[in-house]
Amino acid sequence: MGILNQILAHPLTRGLSIDDPQTTELRRQIIVEKPFLKSIYHEWYGRILEALPNQDRVLELGSGAGFFKEMLPNAITSEVFPVEGVDIVADACNLQFLDGDLDAIVMTDVLHHIPGVDRFFAEASRCLRPGGRIVMIEPWRTPWSEWVYNHLHHEPFVPSADWNIPTTGPLSGANGALPWIIFLRDKEEFGRQYPELKITNIEPIMPFSYMLSGGVSLRSLMPNFLYRSIRFIEGLLPADRFAMFALIEVERS
Repeated sequence: MGILNQILAHPLTRGLSIDDPQTTELRRQIIVEKPFLKSIYHEWYGRILEALPNQDRVLELGSGAGFFKEMLPNAITSEVFPVEGVDIVADACNLQFLDGDLDAIVMTDVLHHIPGVDRFFAEASRCLRPGGRIVMIEPWRTPWSEWVYNHLHHEPFVPSADWNIPTTGPLSGANGALPWIIFLRDKEEFGRQYPELKITNIEPIMPFSYMLSGGVSLRSLMPNFLYRSIRFIEGLLPADRFAMFALIEVERS
């Protein structure tokens, strides 16, 4: 798989460290210039927006490579380091917002990179207004996704781990299984630690379309005109066995 990754690696970011801010900026260019991948993000952002009852004060974490602000112009975009096109530099575990200041915190492929994620939930609970939500798209564990993430993906995927992840860098530390660990395996523990945060929805999605897009690291493997057909086929598969991601919604009481 290492040789295949080298062959398919996207030329814009080949050889760059994931912790280099330039990589994040180039990944934004990759998403915009790969129509199939941009269609995925457009669908993800749409699902996130549908889950927000109030969109006045919305913070997006990990905005650097995305285009969420195009769909919600008043969103407060953030990244862990300075990059072009985001509003603020923000540490998810030390948010610079007043108590009850936010209607929502949203993210795409971010939670499983946050070290000390327990501190993030404490901060989110503090910053969100009653009825405010955390809405995210994250990797999810199914029999199919576990095989894919362990054999075809560079990030660790360890369902037996605790909530902590290695802090090798601002983005390189990760455990793709972390959302499943927190919101399913340790759901009761999450409820005990954060009684004011209620898991209201977990919807497993997208068995293979992201793989076919090549993601932000590889060249695209599929033309955009097939996007709707592929999404239709995915909808015929049992999500509990084949989904690679999940839409997750958490509401503050």
